Amino acid sequence: MSHAMTASAAPRDGLSHVAGPAEPPLKDITIPQLLRDTVAARPEAEALVFCESGDRLSWRAFAQAVERCAAGLLSLGVTKGDRVGIWSPNRLEWVLTQFATARIGAILVNINPAYRLSELEYALNKVGCRVLITAAAFKSSDYVGMIRELAPDLVADRPQTLARLPDLRHVVVMGEPAPGMIGFAALADRATPDLLARLDAISADLSPADPINIQFTSGTTGMPKGATLSHRNIVNNARFVTDRIALTPADRLVIPVPLYHCFGMVMGVLGAVGKGAKMIFPGEGFTPAQTLDAIAAEGATACYGVPTMFVAMLQELDRQHRDLSTLRTGIMAGALCPIEVMKRVNRDMHMREVTICYGMTETSPVSFQSFTDDPTEKRCETVGRIHPHLEVKLVDAAGNTVPVGEKGELWTRGYSVMSGYWGDEAATRGAITEGWMHTGDLGVLDDEGFCTIVGRVKDMIIRGGENIYPREIEEFLIRHPEVSDVQVFGIPDDIFGEEVCAWVVLKPGSSLTAEGLRDHCKGQIAHFKIPRHLRVVTDLPMTATGKPQKFVMRDRMQEMLRSEAQAVQNA
Repeated sequence: MSHAMTASAAPRDGLSHVAGPAEPPLKDITIPQLLRDTVAARPEAEALVFCESGDRLSWRAFAQAVERCAAGLLSLGVTKGDRVGIWSPNRLEWVLTQFATARIGAILVNINPAYRLSELEYALNKVGCRVLITAAAFKSSDYVGMIRELAPDLVADRPQTLARLPDLRHVVVMGEPAPGMIGFAALADRATPDLLARLDAISADLSPADPINIQFTSGTTGMPKGATLSHRNIVNNARFVTDRIALTPADRLVIPVPLYHCFGMVMGVLGAVGKGAKMIFPGEGFTPAQTLDAIAAEGATACYGVPTMFVAMLQELDRQHRDLSTLRTGIMAGALCPIEVMKRVNRDMHMREVTICYGMTETSPVSFQSFTDDPTEKRCETVGRIHPHLEVKLVDAAGNTVPVGEKGELWTRGYSVMSGYWGDEAATRGAITEGWMHTGDLGVLDDEGFCTIVGRVKDMIIRGGENIYPREIEEFLIRHPEVSDVQVFGIPDDIFGEEVCAWVVLKPGSSLTAEGLRDHCKGQIAHFKIPRHLRVVTDLPMTATGKPQKFVMRDRMQEMLRSEAQAVQNA
């Protein structure tokens, strides 16, 4: 890709404010139009393969399956603007649901496959899901069992008001139908000629500005909020992401990252569909062996992942060689990549054109990305340069733009900024000022427009690419009847980047142990949110005004762990 259009991306007047190029123009189309154009151009080419299940579909067959699924949703009474939840690992049904909801203007609600009971209940009720499409189970999660616990009176095809899930009307389960639920395969059977005939008129009435996707994020603080994204948001962001890696119809993209996240759904699926590239899904969840096997078997040319995934793949490659010579490019995102890891990925995985991305769910997601020919140091130490049609500035606490080279909070403005948090105007107003999305991240811009992320305004923890918000865990733990106070924070970890720690103050007379509190978390919050390091303490370090000092806790916790490790060594 030519860098001629990046000239506008350099800061001007010595201030940390950059604007991306205005070319190529934004695409003002909907997701159904995006798929239709690719199907028309490449009807018989292979669109996707799910290696674990053996599903393979051409673009024509994929579009036909989407049509049947969309008509099936119409038969359940789903209309434009209704929310449809998807709770599943990476499966064909996930991608079919993604495009079927878009076909009829329903809003897809992504639910993390690791969510447990309280998180699922919160998510479904927060945005008023009318239909939930779910796997039966994944790993240690019994999805059907959790749904039955929340909705014991659920009856298939007999919508009623459920006590704990008042907006939910139908549950569609993949595989064998469960009691009270509709089988996913049965959706296709409901696709009558009359319903199929309605689809084109419904899609023609959609606008690129319509909301089409809700993804849960805590933004910069608090309980999960539903970032609401439009066709225009994610169609264009997917396009610009894959422009930077020069993806073409000849490419075969491996997507081991989760579909519920923007990385999989937007940068992966929509990016590939927009370019007509083949999508390869190694398994329901990530394993390094499955991913490498898929690359070798399918002759993949591109691969996505967070740095910890690539580290795991390199370790697996040391154990068992695979021919990865077809690989060319890919994306690492979610955390900075150590330079030695990047060099090994370039050399041992043949991915010499791998790029780094930075963004957030609320910005669809990517704002910064490196180019394939940027120097290795720039691709490891920075997150690249700004995307087209976006502006970014770094500001101080007063909202003033800081000079180039100085640290400031990163604000983003442009087509990619979400319409808001679903049903939460106050949170939206707190996050967006005159079109500028406050990311909560601290960055530094250099005079070429390269951005380096140096920290976070808030204390979000990034564990293996998962964004974890301490307050959400704190609010869960504080509900325990024996807990008086709690603070959650992250500490550095060699494997995951950061690990979750909690300091807990118990109520007088409590005999609760750290292990007992950890057991209390199991089945209620996602496994990656359960504190790995949990300490029962008598008090918490506070400022004179009563604010908890997490930096003090973080330092003390690291010292404790070092002392414990030394004691074990000396024993």
